[in-house]
Amino acid sequence: MVDLGYGASPVTALEMHTRLAVVRPDLQVVGIEIDPARVEAAQPLERDGLSFRRGGFEVPLDGGRHATVVRAFNVLRQYPEHDVDAAWDRVRERLTPDGLLIDGTCDEIGRRAAWVAVDRHGPVSLTISLHLRGLEHPSDVAERLPKSLIHRNVAGERVHDYLGDLDRTWARHAPASSWGARQRFLAVAAEMRERWPLLDGPSRWRLGELTVAWGAVAPLPAPTAFPPPVPASGRARRA
Repeated sequence: MVDLGYGASPVTALEMHTRLAVVRPDLQVVGIEIDPARVEAAQPLERDGLSFRRGGFEVPLDGGRHATVVRAFNVLRQYPEHDVDAAWDRVRERLTPDGLLIDGTCDEIGRRAAWVAVDRHGPVSLTISLHLRGLEHPSDVAERLPKSLIHRNVAGERVHDYLGDLDRTWARHAPASSWGARQRFLAVAAEMRERWPLLDGPSRWRLGELTVAWGAVAPLPAPTAFPPPVPASGRARRA
């Protein structure tokens, strides 16, 4: 498992290893950062199953090994949108056949997050994760959409339609809040599943998560560019 671009502090790599090694003692977590000073600062925390090294989207692992999971949170948001596909492609080359890249963005305290799951063949799904208590509108997560979608939350784009429908469904189920925000969100997700290809179920919805197939929210292709019309003065005259 790789924590790609862990930032100024290696706390996410450390926490992942601490939590996941309980159920997978053979787990190997590698924290990768482009900044050599950050790598040097993290190395005293290395232990069996946890290491740090310098690198980027090429995901350098010992012996040319491939990664089962690459977590890249708040990394690609620093790049232009047109660089996303190339970064995904480069990481995908370093995945095992059943591996996943998790490209996501979250706020500073983790109350709003969104991520795209990408496998060896391309993007698979979009997940949003919300802290339900005090939530006003599910679309509040829009400012934390991954780079591939954050500029697409405009009229005419699929992700805009999805978040708009989610907000309307949330408002419609306001009476369910009498039993708590979780019950309200469960009702919302159950209705959304009637119109959208959701890939998860109640066990994740209870946590404030909702996962939809990528094709339902993927950016629309740019319109085909046509040559400008020829001015009347430049057209061939009829005989």
